[in-house]
Amino acid sequence: MLVSDSRTPSIFQQPVGLVDLLLRAETTDKLGGSALTGAGKLTIEFDYIAYIAYLFIHMLTKPELLRKSVQYRKDLLQLIKTAKAGHTGGDLSCLDILNVLYNRILRVSPETFKSPDRDYYIQSKGHCAEALFVVLADRGFFPKSDLQTLNQFGSHYIGHPTRDVNGVEQNTGALGHGLAVAVGIALAGKIDRRDYRVFVLLGDGELAEGSNWEAAMTAAHYRLDNLVAIVDRNGLQITGSTEDVCQLAPLDEKFAAFGFEVRRCDGNDVGDLAQTLEEVPFRPGKPSLILAKTKKGKGVSFMENVAKWHHKVPSDEEYSQAMAELEAAAAALK
Repeated sequence: MLVSDSRTPSIFQQPVGLVDLLLRAETTDKLGGSALTGAGKLTIEFDYIAYIAYLFIHMLTKPELLRKSVQYRKDLLQLIKTAKAGHTGGDLSCLDILNVLYNRILRVSPETFKSPDRDYYIQSKGHCAEALFVVLADRGFFPKSDLQTLNQFGSHYIGHPTRDVNGVEQNTGALGHGLAVAVGIALAGKIDRRDYRVFVLLGDGELAEGSNWEAAMTAAHYRLDNLVAIVDRNGLQITGSTEDVCQLAPLDEKFAAFGFEVRRCDGNDVGDLAQTLEEVPFRPGKPSLILAKTKKGKGVSFMENVAKWHHKVPSDEEYSQAMAELEAAAAALK
Protein backbone atom coordinates (compact mmCIF):
# COMPACT_ATOMS: atom_id res chain seq x y z
CA MET A 1 0.00 0.00 0.00
CA LEU A 2 1.43 3.39 -0.97
CA VAL A 3 0.80 6.31 1.37
CA SER A 4 3.44 8.68 0.10
CA ASP A 5 4.04 12.39 -0.31
CA SER A 6 7.33 13.35 -1.92
CA ARG A 7 7.53 16.51 0.17
CA THR A 8 7.21 14.70 3.48
CA PRO A 9 10.21 12.72 4.74
CA SER A 10 8.65 10.13 7.07
CA ILE A 11 8.07 6.43 7.53
CA PHE A 12 5.15 6.85 5.10
CA GLN A 13 7.38 7.94 2.19
CA GLN A 14 7.77 4.36 0.92
CA PRO A 15 5.27 1.60 0.14
CA VAL A 16 4.71 -0.29 3.39
CA GLY A 17 2.86 -3.27 4.75
CA LEU A 18 1.47 -3.66 8.25
CA VAL A 19 4.31 -5.88 9.51
CA ASP A 20 6.93 -3.58 7.99
CA LEU A 21 5.31 -0.56 9.64
CA LEU A 22 5.19 -2.31 13.01
CA LEU A 23 8.87 -3.24 12.79
CA ARG A 24 9.83 0.37 12.03
CA ALA A 25 7.70 1.85 14.78
CA GLU A 26 10.26 1.50 17.58
CA THR A 27 12.80 3.74 15.85
CA THR A 28 10.32 6.32 14.66
CA ASP A 29 7.67 7.27 17.17
CA LYS A 30 6.02 4.27 18.91
CA LEU A 31 2.77 5.51 17.39
CA GLY A 32 0.85 5.60 20.62
CA GLY A 33 1.17 2.08 22.05
CA SER A 34 3.73 -0.41 23.34
CA ALA A 35 6.65 -1.03 20.99
CA LEU A 36 9.04 -3.93 20.34
CA THR A 37 10.52 -5.97 23.17
CA GLY A 38 13.38 -8.39 22.76
CA ALA A 39 14.63 -9.79 19.45
CA GLY A 40 11.64 -9.56 17.19
CA LYS A 41 8.98 -10.11 19.85
CA LEU A 42 5.98 -7.83 19.65
CA THR A 43 3.91 -6.70 22.57
CA ILE A 44 1.02 -4.80 21.01
CA GLU A 45 -1.83 -3.22 22.88
CA PHE A 46 -5.30 -2.88 21.39
CA ASP A 47 -4.98 0.89 21.03
CA TYR A 48 -1.75 0.43 19.08
CA ILE A 49 -3.32 -1.99 16.61
CA ALA A 50 -6.38 0.23 16.28
CA TYR A 51 -4.21 3.20 15.47
CA ILE A 52 -2.17 1.36 12.85
CA ALA A 53 -5.39 0.21 11.18
CA TYR A 54 -6.77 3.73 11.37
CA LEU A 55 -3.67 5.10 9.63
CA PHE A 56 -3.98 2.68 6.73
CA ILE A 57 -7.63 3.50 6.26
CA HIS A 58 -7.64 7.25 6.85
CA MET A 59 -4.21 8.83 6.30
CA LEU A 60 -4.49 11.10 3.25
CA THR A 61 -1.90 11.93 0.62
CA LYS A 62 -1.24 15.50 -0.48
CA PRO A 63 -3.65 15.39 -3.49
CA GLU A 64 -6.34 13.96 -1.24
CA LEU A 65 -5.70 16.66 1.36
CA LEU A 66 -6.03 19.35 -1.30
CA ARG A 67 -9.39 18.02 -2.42
CA LYS A 68 -10.50 17.63 1.19
CA SER A 69 -9.70 21.29 1.96
CA VAL A 70 -11.96 22.45 -0.85
CA GLN A 71 -14.78 20.16 0.28
CA TYR A 72 -14.43 21.35 3.86
CA ARG A 73 -14.79 24.95 2.70
CA LYS A 74 -17.96 24.11 0.79
CA ASP A 75 -19.38 22.25 3.79
CA LEU A 76 -18.44 25.13 6.08
CA LEU A 77 -20.13 27.83 4.02
CA GLN A 78 -23.26 25.72 3.66
CA LEU A 79 -23.29 25.20 7.43
CA ILE A 80 -22.86 28.90 8.23
CA LYS A 81 -25.44 29.93 5.65
CA THR A 82 -28.00 27.51 7.06
CA ALA A 83 -27.28 28.39 10.70
CA LYS A 84 -27.27 32.13 9.90
CA ALA A 85 -24.21 32.67 12.09
CA GLY A 86 -20.52 31.89 12.08
CA HIS A 87 -16.97 33.20 12.25
CA THR A 88 -16.49 32.74 8.52
CA GLY A 89 -13.10 34.38 8.01
CA GLY A 90 -11.28 32.63 10.85
CA ASP A 91 -12.93 29.31 10.03
CA LEU A 92 -11.57 29.51 6.50
CA SER A 93 -8.09 30.50 7.63
CA CYS A 94 -7.65 27.48 9.91
CA LEU A 95 -9.38 24.75 7.88
CA ASP A 96 -6.18 23.56 6.20
CA ILE A 97 -4.52 23.21 9.59
CA LEU A 98 -7.41 21.12 10.90
CA ASN A 99 -7.46 19.08 7.70
CA VAL A 100 -3.80 18.08 8.03
CA LEU A 101 -4.05 17.46 11.76
CA TYR A 102 -7.07 15.14 11.59
CA ASN A 103 -6.28 13.46 8.28
CA ARG A 104 -2.52 13.08 8.60
CA ILE A 105 -1.08 13.78 12.05
CA LEU A 106 -3.30 13.17 15.09
CA ARG A 107 -3.35 9.71 16.65
CA VAL A 108 -7.00 9.83 17.48
CA SER A 109 -10.19 8.44 15.99
CA PRO A 110 -13.82 8.03 17.08
CA GLU A 111 -12.89 4.52 18.25
CA THR A 112 -9.88 5.64 20.33
CA PHE A 113 -11.15 9.00 21.59
CA LYS A 114 -11.42 7.75 25.18
CA SER A 115 -8.03 6.03 25.13
CA PRO A 116 -5.54 7.53 27.62
CA ASP A 117 -2.85 7.21 24.94
CA ARG A 118 -4.61 9.25 22.24
CA ASP A 119 -3.21 12.53 20.98
CA TYR A 120 -5.06 15.60 22.26
CA TYR A 121 -6.23 18.58 20.22
CA ILE A 122 -7.34 21.81 21.92
CA GLN A 123 -8.89 24.58 19.82
CA SER A 124 -8.06 27.68 21.82
CA LYS A 125 -9.57 29.94 19.15
CA GLY A 126 -12.93 28.48 20.06
CA HIS A 127 -15.00 31.00 18.13
CA CYS A 128 -14.02 29.08 14.98
CA ALA A 129 -16.03 26.08 16.15
CA GLU A 130 -17.77 25.63 12.79
CA ALA A 131 -14.49 24.60 11.14
CA LEU A 132 -13.81 22.06 13.89
CA PHE A 133 -17.35 20.67 13.69
CA VAL A 134 -17.09 20.19 9.92
CA VAL A 135 -13.85 18.22 10.27
CA LEU A 136 -15.03 16.14 13.23
CA ALA A 137 -18.21 15.20 11.36
CA ASP A 138 -16.19 14.17 8.32
CA ARG A 139 -13.93 12.04 10.51
CA GLY A 140 -16.98 10.22 11.90
CA PHE A 141 -17.07 11.54 15.47
CA PHE A 142 -20.78 12.23 15.00
CA PRO A 143 -23.28 12.10 12.11
CA LYS A 144 -23.03 15.00 9.66
CA SER A 145 -26.79 15.42 10.00
CA ASP A 146 -26.25 16.59 13.60
CA LEU A 147 -24.86 19.86 12.26
CA GLN A 148 -28.28 20.78 10.89
CA THR A 149 -29.07 21.79 14.49
CA LEU A 150 -26.18 24.29 14.73
CA ASN A 151 -27.18 27.30 16.87
CA GLN A 152 -30.67 25.95 17.46
CA PHE A 153 -32.24 25.85 20.92
CA GLY A 154 -31.23 22.72 22.82
CA SER A 155 -28.45 21.76 20.40
CA HIS A 156 -24.96 20.82 21.60
CA TYR A 157 -23.62 22.43 18.43
CA ILE A 158 -23.26 26.09 19.32
CA GLY A 159 -20.88 28.91 18.46
CA HIS A 160 -18.02 27.49 20.55
CA PRO A 161 -16.75 23.95 21.18
CA THR A 162 -18.10 22.14 24.23
CA ARG A 163 -17.41 18.69 25.59
CA ASP A 164 -21.02 17.77 24.90
CA VAL A 165 -19.82 17.26 21.31
CA ASN A 166 -18.01 13.97 20.71
CA GLY A 167 -14.40 14.64 19.73
CA VAL A 168 -14.09 17.94 21.59
CA GLU A 169 -11.54 17.74 24.40
CA GLN A 170 -12.21 21.05 26.13
CA ASN A 171 -14.74 23.88 26.26
CA THR A 172 -13.05 26.90 24.69
CA GLY A 173 -13.88 30.37 23.50
CA ALA A 174 -12.83 32.43 26.47
CA LEU A 175 -9.68 33.43 24.62
CA GLY A 176 -6.24 32.89 26.09
CA HIS A 177 -7.06 29.70 28.01
CA GLY A 178 -6.36 26.92 25.51
CA LEU A 179 -2.57 26.97 25.80
CA ALA A 180 -2.76 26.67 29.59
CA VAL A 181 -5.09 23.67 29.28
CA ALA A 182 -2.76 22.07 26.73
CA VAL A 183 0.24 22.62 29.01
CA GLY A 184 -1.59 20.86 31.84
CA ILE A 185 -2.44 17.86 29.66
CA ALA A 186 1.13 17.69 28.33
CA LEU A 187 2.56 17.85 31.86
CA ALA A 188 0.20 15.06 32.96
CA GLY A 189 1.51 12.95 30.09
CA LYS A 190 5.07 13.43 31.27
CA ILE A 191 4.16 12.57 34.85
CA ASP A 192 2.26 9.45 33.76
CA ARG A 193 5.02 8.47 31.28
CA ARG A 194 2.64 8.35 28.34
CA ASP A 195 3.62 8.88 24.73
CA TYR A 196 0.74 11.08 23.58
CA ARG A 197 1.20 14.53 22.07
CA VAL A 198 -0.86 17.65 22.70
CA PHE A 199 -1.65 20.06 19.86
CA VAL A 200 -3.25 23.44 20.49
CA LEU A 201 -4.43 25.98 17.90
CA LEU A 202 -4.14 29.63 18.91
CA GLY A 203 -5.56 32.65 17.16
CA ASP A 204 -3.02 35.43 16.81
CA GLY A 205 -5.51 37.96 18.18
CA GLU A 206 -5.81 36.06 21.46
CA LEU A 207 -2.08 36.35 22.13
CA ALA A 208 -2.69 39.73 23.77
CA GLU A 209 -4.05 37.68 26.69
CA GLY A 210 -1.37 37.40 29.37
CA SER A 211 -2.37 33.87 30.35
CA ASN A 212 -0.77 32.63 27.12
CA TRP A 213 2.63 33.82 28.24
CA GLU A 214 2.29 32.36 31.72
CA ALA A 215 1.49 29.03 30.05
CA ALA A 216 4.43 29.44 27.66
CA MET A 217 6.85 29.93 30.56
CA THR A 218 5.47 26.84 32.27
CA ALA A 219 5.77 24.71 29.12
CA ALA A 220 9.45 25.57 28.75
CA HIS A 221 10.15 25.15 32.47
CA TYR A 222 8.84 21.57 32.42
CA ARG A 223 10.53 20.78 29.08
CA LEU A 224 7.25 19.76 27.46
CA ASP A 225 8.46 18.49 24.11
CA ASN A 226 5.14 16.64 23.77
CA LEU A 227 3.41 20.02 23.31
CA VAL A 228 2.86 21.59 19.87
CA ALA A 229 1.35 25.08 19.72
CA ILE A 230 0.15 26.34 16.33
CA VAL A 231 -0.57 30.03 15.79
CA ASP A 232 -3.12 30.80 13.05
CA ARG A 233 -1.26 33.93 11.95
CA ASN A 234 -3.84 35.59 9.68
CA GLY A 235 -3.06 39.05 11.03
CA LEU A 236 -6.67 40.12 11.58
CA GLN A 237 -9.07 40.17 14.49
CA ILE A 238 -12.57 41.54 14.98
CA THR A 239 -11.44 45.17 15.29
CA GLY A 240 -8.82 45.13 12.54
CA SER A 241 -5.13 44.32 12.15
CA THR A 242 -3.52 42.54 15.08
CA GLU A 243 -0.56 44.88 14.79
CA ASP A 244 -2.80 47.93 15.12
CA VAL A 245 -4.80 46.51 18.04
CA CYS A 246 -1.83 45.20 20.05
CA GLN A 247 1.44 44.62 18.22
CA LEU A 248 2.57 41.00 18.29
CA ALA A 249 5.67 41.03 16.09
CA PRO A 250 8.24 39.57 16.33
CA LEU A 251 6.27 36.53 17.49
CA ASP A 252 8.98 34.04 16.58
CA GLU A 253 11.54 35.83 18.74
CA LYS A 254 9.09 36.20 21.61
CA PHE A 255 8.19 32.52 21.75
CA ALA A 256 11.85 31.58 21.33
CA ALA A 257 12.71 33.81 24.29
CA PHE A 258 10.06 31.96 26.30
CA GLY A 259 11.79 28.66 25.55
CA PHE A 260 9.96 27.29 22.48
CA GLU A 261 11.58 25.84 19.40
CA VAL A 262 9.92 27.83 16.61
CA ARG A 263 9.26 27.03 12.95
CA ARG A 264 7.36 28.93 10.28
CA CYS A 265 5.17 27.47 7.57
CA ASP A 266 2.41 28.35 5.13
CA GLY A 267 -0.72 27.52 7.08
CA ASN A 268 -2.82 27.26 3.93
CA ASP A 269 -0.42 24.87 2.15
CA VAL A 270 -1.26 21.30 3.15
CA GLY A 271 2.12 20.00 1.96
CA ASP A 272 4.08 22.53 3.97
CA LEU A 273 1.87 21.92 7.00
CA ALA A 274 2.29 18.15 6.80
CA GLN A 275 6.04 18.38 6.43
CA THR A 276 6.35 20.75 9.39
CA LEU A 277 3.98 18.87 11.68
CA GLU A 278 5.61 15.52 10.97
CA GLU A 279 8.91 16.91 12.31
CA VAL A 280 7.68 17.61 15.85
CA PRO A 281 9.16 17.77 18.37
CA PHE A 282 11.58 20.19 16.72
CA ARG A 283 14.07 19.77 19.56
CA PRO A 284 14.05 17.27 22.44
CA GLY A 285 13.28 18.91 25.77
CA LYS A 286 11.60 21.98 24.27
CA PRO A 287 7.95 22.69 23.38
CA SER A 288 7.31 23.30 19.67
CA LEU A 289 5.68 26.40 18.19
CA ILE A 290 4.51 26.69 14.60
CA LEU A 291 3.80 30.12 13.16
CA ALA A 292 1.35 29.20 10.41
CA LYS A 293 0.92 32.15 8.03
CA THR A 294 -2.65 32.12 6.79
CA LYS A 295 -5.22 34.30 5.07
CA LYS A 296 -8.44 35.15 6.80
CA GLY A 297 -11.23 34.01 4.49
CA LYS A 298 -8.85 31.75 2.54
CA GLY A 299 -10.37 30.16 -0.56
CA VAL A 300 -13.01 32.78 -1.33
CA SER A 301 -11.63 35.77 -3.21
CA PHE A 302 -13.80 38.52 -1.76
CA MET A 303 -13.39 37.25 1.82
CA GLU A 304 -9.61 36.97 1.86
CA ASN A 305 -7.83 39.43 4.19
CA VAL A 306 -11.06 41.34 4.86
CA ALA A 307 -11.64 42.02 8.56
CA LYS A 308 -15.44 42.33 8.28
CA TRP A 309 -15.65 38.59 7.57
CA HIS A 310 -14.52 37.86 11.13
CA HIS A 311 -18.18 37.16 11.89
CA LYS A 312 -20.47 37.52 8.90
CA VAL A 313 -22.96 35.37 7.02
CA PRO A 314 -22.84 35.59 3.22
CA SER A 315 -25.86 36.93 1.38
CA ASP A 316 -27.49 34.72 -1.24
CA GLU A 317 -25.44 36.40 -3.96
CA GLU A 318 -22.20 36.14 -2.00
CA TYR A 319 -22.91 32.52 -1.16
CA SER A 320 -23.49 31.65 -4.83
CA GLN A 321 -20.27 33.37 -5.85
CA ALA A 322 -18.27 31.67 -3.11
CA MET A 323 -19.60 28.23 -3.99
CA ALA A 324 -18.89 28.81 -7.67
CA GLU A 325 -15.28 29.66 -6.84
CA LEU A 326 -14.93 26.53 -4.74
CA GLU A 327 -16.54 24.36 -7.41
CA ALA A 328 -13.96 25.70 -9.87
CA ALA A 329 -11.15 24.97 -7.38
CA ALA A 330 -12.44 21.41 -6.97
CA ALA A 331 -12.65 20.90 -10.73
CA ALA A 332 -9.05 22.06 -11.13
CA LEU A 333 -7.88 19.32 -8.74
CA LYS A 334 -9.52 16.45 -10.64
